[in-house]
Amino acid sequence: MPVTTGHGLDRFNALPVADAESELLTCCASRRWAAAVAGARPYGDLAALLSAAATVLADADWADVLEALEAHPRIGDRVGGADRESAWSRGEQSGMDAAAQELRTALVEGNKAYEARFDHVFLICATGRSAAEMLEALRGRLGNDEDAERAVVRDELAKIVGLRLTKLINEQRSFKQGGS
Repeated sequence: MPVTTGHGLDRFNALPVADAESELLTCCASRRWAAAVAGARPYGDLAALLSAAATVLADADWADVLEALEAHPRIGDRVGGADRESAWSRGEQSGMDAAAQELRTALVEGNKAYEARFDHVFLICATGRSAAEMLEALRGRLGNDEDAERAVVRDELAKIVGLRLTKLINEQRSFKQGGS
């Protein structure tokens, strides 16, 4: 008996490989991750997609993680653009909207210190977090050694990817036949 997955996942499962990879790249900018997740379709349900995505990400080379990080703005940077990924980023960082200038300045300085120490952008799943919480986490993570920080980055990236995949599949439900 065929598994009914819901219209959003059905649409995603039916996309040509290149289109599925393109959609996935808005969730995680690692090309190898997107190819692996797209290539493992069809998924029976959202949980299966999320599980596969997390497994591929956990097994990714650090170079693939760095590729994904390149698509993420610094915490506190307001991303322009009308594309899906920019809109998601603005929503995820909405905890910055009411931040006082002093806090914003501290985040800028913290981002600089973090990037000097780890040579990549500070990544945190900002959804539901205030600017003060993000600054506290940034300052705390500056004390991590490289291995510990890489583990935290992978965990934070996995959280972001899971949220974005869920949004992607839910958005797929709103597409009409032939629409975009």
